[in-house]
Amino acid sequence: MVDADQTFVIVGGGLAGAKAAETLRAEGFTGRVILICDERDHPYERPPLSKGYLLGKEERDSVFVHEPAWYAANDIELHLGQTVDAIDRAARTVRFGEDGTVARYDKLLLATGAEPRRLDIPGTDLAGVHHLRRLAHAERLKHVLTSLGRDNGHLVIAGAGWIGLEVAAAAREYGAEVTVVHSGPTPLHHVLGPELGQLFADLHRDHGVRFHFGSRLTEIVGQDGMVLAARTDDGEEHPAHDVLAAIGAAPRVALAEAAGLEIAERARGGGIVVDERLRTSDPDIYAAGDVASFPHSLFETSMRVEHWANALNGGPAAARCMLGRDVTYDRVPYFFSDQYDLGMEYSGWAPPGSYDQVVIRGDASRREFIAFWVKEGRVLAGMNVNVWDVTDKIQQLIRSRARVSTEALADPHAPLDSLAS
Repeated sequence: MVDADQTFVIVGGGLAGAKAAETLRAEGFTGRVILICDERDHPYERPPLSKGYLLGKEERDSVFVHEPAWYAANDIELHLGQTVDAIDRAARTVRFGEDGTVARYDKLLLATGAEPRRLDIPGTDLAGVHHLRRLAHAERLKHVLTSLGRDNGHLVIAGAGWIGLEVAAAAREYGAEVTVVHSGPTPLHHVLGPELGQLFADLHRDHGVRFHFGSRLTEIVGQDGMVLAARTDDGEEHPAHDVLAAIGAAPRVALAEAAGLEIAERARGGGIVVDERLRTSDPDIYAAGDVASFPHSLFETSMRVEHWANALNGGPAAARCMLGRDVTYDRVPYFFSDQYDLGMEYSGWAPPGSYDQVVIRGDASRREFIAFWVKEGRVLAGMNVNVWDVTDKIQQLIRSRARVSTEALADPHAPLDSLAS
């Protein structure tokens, strides 16, 4: 069968889906490409939602992956505001839209992403309770932060992960009062460990953020539909005009699960199980981006990665695999964050319990350093903080699996690229 007779369907209009469609055309695919997005906005990137766009430093149009006219110009059949409610694997069809449109596929890519986890406590139906995942959420939150800053209002954030901290930084830049409630002993404790988690706690305290560690929200108190306070399980009550739930995201697997595809256990991150070519348990269906749980040969484990780079690279990799190219998806995970005057990049995979020690190169007290997570002399991950143009070298060091002395890692005069040789 020639390309022109084939139809590739992509479910999910985020970065992974849009880049997959772009790659299909760039690789010369001449068949039908159908891209179905459950949002009415054209596919966009998510990092600006908690960074530049939320801060008012980037225009709304800057978040979109392509200009709206790009889709028609490249013969991409784009369906906005349409939800896929069923996959028929035997017939190789998807059903979507209010009128139950059925489209047949030769290959199907699921790039359905993730959705914010909800607070299961009284008061979450109040108007001042927010989540941040979609462009509409960011637009609303931007107006909220502007108002809080103008009126010296209080924002309570549940969760001290990356989204929670980036919104806390944005809120303080607007002038809002901010309290972060977090169940762990430090921010990002499950990602960075106690030492570097404490560094982010100090950074935010220096900018006026209040932390309430070791506790969870139990109730959001309100009156006439408006938020008045947030209560925690230790009996404390925190003044609040608005509350942001930033307690993580869950992969959107309902469609895949209903179709009988293999789903990873929640304890292992959940997600749609795929192989190294991003194929699901059905050889005609692929998954990429936040929703995919893929095996990584370098780290010898399966992982689900929610960060921008995984969508940026995973979508194109899936597209090439759908075309029959010999592709193995094994990119080193990467993400970045900007908070106040701190910029950082993280490469690698070092969950709690996977490493022996953290080695610091540079001056952590000045927030200019590189941290390395090490196990048995091998670097599993590296984070550069206000130190630039080292990501490629850090990733090379991780990929090399070379044993490196801690003295060499900590020595700023030892070239990083020489350590991997």
